[in-house]
Amino acid sequence: MPAASSSPIPAGLGQLAGSDPARPDELPDLLEWLRRLPDPRRLRGRRHPLSYVLALAACGVLAGAKSLTAVAEWAADAPDQFLLHCGATLRDPDRPYRAPSEATVRRVLQRIDGDALDAAIGGWLTARADACRSAQEDERPPSRPVRAAIAVDGKSLRGAVRADGRRVHLISALRGDGIVLAQREVDAKSNEITAFRPLLDPLDLTGAVVTFDALLTQTDHAKYLVEEKNAHYIAVLKGNHPTLHALVKDLPWKEVPVMDRTRATAHGRDEIRRLKAVTVPRLPFPYAGQALQIVRRRRTVGIGKVSLERIYPVTSLTAHQATAADLAERVRGHWAIENRAHHVRDVTFREDASRVRTGSAPRAMASLRNLAIGALRLTGRDNIAEGLRHHGRDMTRPLATLGLT
Repeated sequence: MPAASSSPIPAGLGQLAGSDPARPDELPDLLEWLRRLPDPRRLRGRRHPLSYVLALAACGVLAGAKSLTAVAEWAADAPDQFLLHCGATLRDPDRPYRAPSEATVRRVLQRIDGDALDAAIGGWLTARADACRSAQEDERPPSRPVRAAIAVDGKSLRGAVRADGRRVHLISALRGDGIVLAQREVDAKSNEITAFRPLLDPLDLTGAVVTFDALLTQTDHAKYLVEEKNAHYIAVLKGNHPTLHALVKDLPWKEVPVMDRTRATAHGRDEIRRLKAVTVPRLPFPYAGQALQIVRRRRTVGIGKVSLERIYPVTSLTAHQATAADLAERVRGHWAIENRAHHVRDVTFREDASRVRTGSAPRAMASLRNLAIGALRLTGRDNIAEGLRHHGRDMTRPLATLGLT
């Protein structure tokens, strides 16, 4: 894994609250963000600017390319005008613009600084999302500010197996609107716990609500979010906090009324969720103000199999800061990281079938998929597969969606 970049994080990354974003047409375009990245190649022998290779790769993935070979083949068919918009330079006046070869694309993605690439992608997506949201809010009457929702979760790239047998494992921070704000690769000798703070350090989380699963439910993380990031958390309890888990589980939940009930059908499952919340003074977890019980009843539509699951989160939000409906929506929003990001990358991009495994390439391809998904969501598309087909039919469409026109 390449060392973390010493270059500064681009300004504006993660402007989640208290920002005054510009209009979309006033923002730096994607090429400008990509030009800030350190080039890992030696100066001698460079035929194409780094930003040009990355912009072409981003357009190729947005057009449906699922492999490095497909990206290079797609770029090879691009006309001169398209290449020019992506930042092509003319080395020889007697020859047309040239797309990078597959070997060049592969070498660049294998050597790219993954942290810097994710920072650039997250910064571009966040700036455009905030600008679009600001424009929409200007057209609506003023309302009470809504706390940003951030879900943190990890994903292994099953096909990307290193020579030592380990899989590439990434941890991501996903905003409620489907934008991946940040992503990091988990070191081989570590786990998601140690990657949690570096993942969130560059982000402005003021007023946000961060959700995470039991593995990341650590006292240090709770203190970090509240004391240093001025944020709130919803953390799930399981066996890694046996005493606290038992204390919350044994609360008199039968005496607490159901405060929120929702029903949803998706992926062949009919699911009913019920939430109860109770204020418990002096919970032995930093800044915990409420304990929750969430009961999920799932029925597999095809075979009728029914399963029942109870989980017990704690949150720093008080009853005055969040209603039961707010809490239920945020817990459901955490599960959205699977459906809106990981599930899409697995099913639509066939990420787990990818055999890209050398250097930073697996992470870089995941980053470009995050960019494609986020860019499509900014255009209002929820069906990512349909969006990829749409962009694959016309080479001008990826340029427009990525702001390269």
